[in-house]
Amino acid sequence: MDPRVALNALTTALEEHLSASVNRRGEEDPAVESAFYSVADAFEAYEDALFAATGEVTPLDLYDEEGDADDLLDDEEEDEVLPDEEEDLLDEEDEDEQQ
Repeated sequence: MDPRVALNALTTALEEHLSASVNRRGEEDPAVESAFYSVADAFEAYEDALFAATGEVTPLDLYDEEGDADDLLDDEEEDEVLPDEEEDLLDEEDEDEQQ
């Protein structure tokens, strides 16, 4: 697919999402949800077409509620320091200061 055609489709999907959002009929309006997924699909098509034609990508990522939530949890778990590890880190800091 030509990236310009895919870009036009993405622009149209964004406009439809804006329209659906502005005219929302309740919290879980199916028109907004449908427009949301149309934007996601159009974005993927554009990025694929752009990459195929130029080898370039956009600086944007699609938000995946489940995957991103899992990634956030994984990042938080990696940042946690267990009590035993904390003692080891303190010991290492003391040794560094003494040298």
